[in-house]
Amino acid sequence: MRERLMELLEERKEEIVQIRRYLHENPELSFKEEKTAQYIIDFYKGKDVEIQTDVGNGHGIIVTIKGGKHGKTIGLRADFDALPIVEETDVPFKSKNEGVMHACGHDGHTAYLLVLADCFIQLKESLAGTIKIIHQHAEEVPPGGAKSIVESGVLDDVDNVFGIHLFPTHPAGYVGYRSGYSLAGRTFFKLAIQGIGGHGSSPHLANDAIVAGAHFVTAVQTVISRRLNPFDMGVITIGSFDGKGTFNVIKDRVELDGDVRYMTVENQALIDNEIHRIVHGIEVEFGVECELTYTADYPPLYNDPEITKNVVASLEAINDSDIKEVFEYPMLSGSEDFAYYLEKIPGCFFYIGCKPKGVDKAFFNHHPKFDIDEDALLVAAKSVAQVVCSYYEKA
Repeated sequence: MRERLMELLEERKEEIVQIRRYLHENPELSFKEEKTAQYIIDFYKGKDVEIQTDVGNGHGIIVTIKGGKHGKTIGLRADFDALPIVEETDVPFKSKNEGVMHACGHDGHTAYLLVLADCFIQLKESLAGTIKIIHQHAEEVPPGGAKSIVESGVLDDVDNVFGIHLFPTHPAGYVGYRSGYSLAGRTFFKLAIQGIGGHGSSPHLANDAIVAGAHFVTAVQTVISRRLNPFDMGVITIGSFDGKGTFNVIKDRVELDGDVRYMTVENQALIDNEIHRIVHGIEVEFGVECELTYTADYPPLYNDPEITKNVVASLEAINDSDIKEVFEYPMLSGSEDFAYYLEKIPGCFFYIGCKPKGVDKAFFNHHPKFDIDEDALLVAAKSVAQVVCSYYEKA
């Protein structure tokens, strides 16, 4: 099956590219991907598969491919939402939806997986198990689509799960992996501080919310510098401090928005506890009232070491000119809701280089000029195909 699968993918390389370009021209925001979801559903119509639609809290789609032989069940996931970005690339298939852009490669993820799934359908009699294709909505906006899909129970029978992400840090043909904790977890918080306003000439008659807020901005950074192990990763960012007023009026209320990143669930709990402790201290010290909204968005992404080892071995063992190098990727401080699948199902999430040809430094994901080398789409399809084939050979 492996040899025939690779032949089919090579024959359909141009189809993958054309699907990606269609999706790129017609991007839709998270939780609003009605037409994209319908496009995916239409692709599978008439094929010998089971299709479940509107899975989770949006337009999630699960396509079940049952092999001709009994065996384990695996999940393969691709996300299909876009971002609220005005595209600045100069390509003939530029976004037709002003202010919406596939700036993170989800168009490519969906394109490769559609064709790979179709190839598996053609060869399903040789398949020793079941493959669940997870077309996931809303990766970009918390709470995301992955958590709700997992909670729906449709993946309760999945033994292992795999996914990829396109990154322009390396050229097409380079495949990156990371065992263990690989991508950071993320928490959003909003802090409202209510003091007592007053005249700038009489601070003793007021409780200045701006002073309290400024103290919080400084104090919260000590969580990273003085509470976190120096060898661990953690970031706290204050992205918004809304305290605009009049120059001689003491503000009675300010609001701050912040972002927290961490690489382990232990540090997630530590930072959570410390921020709440600091907020309580500010209330006592400054005589203000604080309302803290603290919401964990995505957990840290943990790749099962044994499964990752097998993924690497399967990719390194093949002799394919499209897959040039398999290398260890560093930890990344970005977040990805694929982590929700891996919390429940052992698996591996790895990276496909897609740096455009002829550039020294590519624009990274979420940039309005983000673009990919479309040769990476076949690399993605072949890499995941090789992993699946090796998985069932070992099962």
